[in-house]
Order: sequence, then C-alpha cells, then structure tokens
Amino acid sequence: MSRRKPKSTRGKSWGAGTLFLAMLVVLAGVGGAAWFVATPYGPESETFVDLAPGSSTAHIGRQLEQAGIVRSGYAFDLIRWFRRGKLKAGEYRFDHPVPAWDVYARIVRGDVYTRTVVVPEGANVFEIAARLKKAGLSAGEGFVEEQASLTRLVKDLDPNAKSLEGYLFPDTYRFPRSATSEQICTAMVKQFRASAAKIGLKENVHQVVTIASLVERETAIDSERPLVASVFDNRLAKNMPLMTDPAVIYGLELEGKWRGAIYQSDLKLNTKYNTYLHTGLPPGPIGNPGLRSLKAAMNPAQTSYLYFVAAGTNPQGKSLFASTLEDHTRNVSGYRHAKKKAGGS
Repeated sequence: MSRRKPKSTRGKSWGAGTLFLAMLVVLAGVGGAAWFVATPYGPESETFVDLAPGSSTAHIGRQLEQAGIVRSGYAFDLIRWFRRGKLKAGEYRFDHPVPAWDVYARIVRGDVYTRTVVVPEGANVFEIAARLKKAGLSAGEGFVEEQASLTRLVKDLDPNAKSLEGYLFPDTYRFPRSATSEQICTAMVKQFRASAAKIGLKENVHQVVTIASLVERETAIDSERPLVASVFDNRLAKNMPLMTDPAVIYGLELEGKWRGAIYQSDLKLNTKYNTYLHTGLPPGPIGNPGLRSLKAAMNPAQTSYLYFVAAGTNPQGKSLFASTLEDHTRNVSGYRHAKKKAGGS
C-alpha cells in the first residue's frame, strides 16, 4: 500500500506573505497620505499665494508646495480627487501651519485675501485714490484718470458725466489686492444705485448729486443739511453765484493748483468750478455724497436763506444762516469775533 505525500504549504505561505506585505504597503501608503494631508504644515509668518484663473489642480498644488503652504503638491491633488469641488482663483494669505485639508477647503470656498477701504461721505476721487494706495491696492495708481474713462457705468443716470465723481458711493469696501479700477468703480456705482433706489432718486440725478456733494462738503451736521440745500436752491432761483469754497477748491485740485489752503487769489482764478465767478451749478459733483446729503438735496428746507457761515469754519460749531446781506455781514462779524476769542487768527 502506497503512502500519500503531504501537500506542500510553501505556496500558500508565500501567497499569504505577499498579501500581507501588500497590505502593509497599502496601509503605509494610506498612513503616509493621511500624514501629508492631515498634519499641520505651513509658514510661521505672513505668506501670500496668487492663484491665476484657469490654473489646474496640479499646478496649484506645485505652487502651494513651492510657497511652503503644503508638504506635497501630489497630496493636494489627491485631496481634489477625493473631495472634488471647484478651486477659486485669487490671492490667499497664510500665516500659520494648517492641515492640507484646510488649505484645500479655503480655496474651494474662495476665501480670497482682501483689503479694507473706507470711503467717507464727501470723499472725492483724489481722496479715494489715496485711500486705495494706502490699502496697498494696485488700482490706486492712476485711479483718478481711469475712473474718468468709465462714465459708461452711469450713462443712464448722467449722460453728460465727465467722470464718476458723485457716483462712487461712500461705504466700507473689501477688495482683493489685484482689483482693477473698473472692478472697484463697478462695486461703488452699484452701491450708489442701490442707495438711490432706496430714497427714490430717479429724476434730475445730475443736479441732485451735484447739490448733495456741495452740501456734504459744507456741513457735517445732519439737521443743517436741508438748510444748506435751501440756500443753494434759493441762490440758483435768483441766478446768484453760489460762492461756495469747496467747489473752488475742487477746481484747483483738478488743475493741480490746490495749495492746502484757499487764498484770495484762488477766488479770482477762472476755473469751471469757481462759483464766485460763474453762476449756476458747477459742471458736476465735487465729491461723493452720502445718503443724508442726497435726501437733503432732493428735499431742501423751505426757507428764505441766501447766505450762511459754514459750521466747519465756525468755532461755535454750527452754521449761521441769513436771508439778507446785512444779517450775513453781522454773522460774519460774530464768527470772526468768536474765532479770535477761540485763539484763531
């Protein structure tokens, strides 16, 4: 009787060992990938990365790796494969280590780094340009010239506008560092339109905005705005020159002749905005009025006032209104006395 030879277990052992090794490799790979994407990594100080529109995930991954934001561009690409989602272009700011998951999530959300720009009521295009530059926005350079080429943005509101002055609504804005003048102006004009719609400003837009810009520059006291608007309305009705210094100053700014203070010689300089030499409204707004001044220009107080000493120049802190030149002269004399008493020249 023959004996059966026992079956060899070498083949089974080799197969099991190979499978075990493969599993170890897979687990090591998964663990390594998890370490790459889940362990915080990145700069300890402020670092900016500008992702261009149309960049592939692979390109973005390499860019982030080179900037020291993620350990591996390949791991970042792997996250994209698992999570999907559309990556958004723009400038991103990183200042501390975070997991690659978080970096990916920020770019999908589009948490683009922006600069805050506060545009106060009454600010003109020169002042807005200065604020854009101070905020580090590249559009600050050349903004005054570029905004004047974008009048198509307000053509339906003011067909003869020579610039966007008056329509760049004062507010707090947030813009990416790479924002163009057109993008900035579009946002500000959009805000003007929303505000104008809120108060029902549809007719005589050019005139209302121009008067509102004068009101804005003449007083910061809410209760006085309708009174100042009434003075301008009454003088226009009588074909009297408006004789408002802020308009003269704006004309000087346009010609690069503003010296930081107004002199008697300035009142004789023949610019289109010299409201001492020319009757009627100046050619356009001299700044960008807020909602309260727009309302005042739309609904001026019913008064007989033709003169006022502006609150901004009065040590008593309020404007002095008069219906006659005699009363105005008395107010001016009182203003000068109060200024002298307060220590002014």
